[in-house]
Amino acid sequence: MKNHIGLFLLSFILMFTSFLPQGVQASTGNEGINEKLGLPIVVYGEALSDAQKSEVTDLLEVDQHDEVDEFTVTGQDIANYIGGNPNSNMYSSVKIIHQDNGEGIDIEIATPDNITEVTKEMYHNALLTAGVENADVLVASSVQVSGHSALTGIYKAYDAKGVSLDEDRMKVANEELDVATSLADEEGVDEAEVSELLTEIKKAIAEQNPATKEEIEQIVEEQLSNLNIELSEEDRQRLIDLFDQMRNLNINFDDVRNQLDELTGGLQDIINDEGFWDNLSNAIQEFFEALTDFFRSVFN
Repeated sequence: MKNHIGLFLLSFILMFTSFLPQGVQASTGNEGINEKLGLPIVVYGEALSDAQKSEVTDLLEVDQHDEVDEFTVTGQDIANYIGGNPNSNMYSSVKIIHQDNGEGIDIEIATPDNITEVTKEMYHNALLTAGVENADVLVASSVQVSGHSALTGIYKAYDAKGVSLDEDRMKVANEELDVATSLADEEGVDEAEVSELLTEIKKAIAEQNPATKEEIEQIVEEQLSNLNIELSEEDRQRLIDLFDQMRNLNINFDDVRNQLDELTGGLQDIINDEGFWDNLSNAIQEFFEALTDFFRSVFN
C-alpha cells in the first residue's frame, strides 16, 4: 500500500510542477567552441585562494566548455574602469558568453546567498547603462561579498575581447549600482522595488526625452509617487543627480526598451495570468478529488 501511495503522490508532484513558471537560466551548457562569437570568458576575483578559485570554477560550470579565456580582476582594474579603490579585495567572479545581436542580456547569480547586496536585476540595469549588450552572464562567489567587483570583471572581459565600453558610462553604471544597494540597505526599500524604480525612471526618460535637470527631477518624483516609495531628501537628490548624468551622456534607452520592459513585466505577467491560476486551481481540485477516490478504494 505504501508503494501505491508514494507513486500517487509522485504523480501529483509531477502534475503540479508542470503548471509552475520555468525560470530562464543563462546558457552554460557544453556547446563546443563558437567560432563566430568567440570563447566564453571567465574572470576570477584576485583575492580568491586556490581552494576558493577551485570552488568558483565549479560554480561557474567552467568544465562544461571545451575551452575558455580566463582573466583575473584586480583592485587596480576597479580603479582603472570606474575610479574605485585600487586596494580593494576582489572576490566575486563571472562567466560571460557572448550572444548574437538582439539576444539581450541574461544574468544569473549562482550563489545568491553569497552576493549579499546586488541582485541580478541591479546587475542588468547597470550593464544596460554601461552599454553591455547580448551576453549570458553568470556571477558567483565562494564567500559572502556585496557583489560590486563582478561588474568590474564584466567590463574587463569586454575590454579583453576588444569591445570598448565608454568610460563615463561605466562610471555612471557603477554609481547606479551604489545608489541601488544604498537604497535597499539604508532606506529599507525592497530590492525588487529599487530595481523597478530605476527601470521605470529609464523607461520614462526614453519616452519623454528630458532636456533639463528639472525635467529629470519631475520624472524621478513621478515614479517615486507611482511606486509609493518614500526616500529622504538626500537620496531623492542622489537619484536626480544620477539620472541627470545619464541624460548628459545621451544614453538612448529606446535601444534597450524591450529589456527594460522585461525587467518590470515578468512577475506581473505571472500574477495577472488568470489562465495560470485557473489551471493551478483545477489541478489542485482534481488532485484532492482523486485522492478521496483513491482512499475510498483502498479502505472499502
